[in-house]
Amino acid sequence: MGKRLAQQRRGSGSPTYRAPSKRYKVDLCYRSYDDIEKTGVLRGEVVGLVDDPAHHAILMKISYENKEKGYLPAPEGIAVGDFIDVGAQGKLTLGSVLPLYRIPDGAYIYNLERSPGDGGKLVKSPGSFATIVSKEGGKVYVKLPSKAIAVVSSECRAQIGIICGGGRLEKPLLKASGSFYKHRSRSRIWPKVRGVHMSAYSHPHGGKQHHVGKPTTVSRGASPGSKVGHLAAKSTGRKKTKRTEAKKGG
Repeated sequence: MGKRLAQQRRGSGSPTYRAPSKRYKVDLCYRSYDDIEKTGVLRGEVVGLVDDPAHHAILMKISYENKEKGYLPAPEGIAVGDFIDVGAQGKLTLGSVLPLYRIPDGAYIYNLERSPGDGGKLVKSPGSFATIVSKEGGKVYVKLPSKAIAVVSSECRAQIGIICGGGRLEKPLLKASGSFYKHRSRSRIWPKVRGVHMSAYSHPHGGKQHHVGKPTTVSRGASPGSKVGHLAAKSTGRKKTKRTEAKKGG
């Protein structure tokens, strides 16, 4: 009798495949978009830096002047004891949270919101930043790290600067155990073995030397034990072009 496939074990939700949230320290998000931020400013002091296993970038712990506490991704160059502003009337300082209509064109930003008040969704990888290209009416055109242009509301918030942690991948892992523990900190399975390298009882593509040995297309209603490969694929292989069709005909 064969073993259950990895995607079947993962779908059952066992602790092996769950994110270890008990090790995570911070539920990272902007503070609520209230009247203080919409019309005024709230000043905060950086009281500490936190290394959270749930995030690749270092976080900064903020103590606001109204006695609130919060966490934000730290920008490059921030230090304990520095001050940031949160709100529409805040200053253009490193790490401050401002709406996009208050940030000048060409500025580096990160932790960008898709819609006003969603807490920050875009540009959160270490060392990344986006650039404000232009403003038109109530819309702002932002150039993302992928070079794509995103159009968002001018009320969306973002932090000023470049998020810290750039060059994280430049340090070599040196040993396979380094990659193993890096993935295990988030309960991600590593290494991932291809199905063609497995035995026939472990995977539908197993039991062969260098190829699958049968079509890899699988119907949408196939049984869970055979649902691997190209699921409900419209087509596989190279796309047909006029040049390839002419070669076949000629």
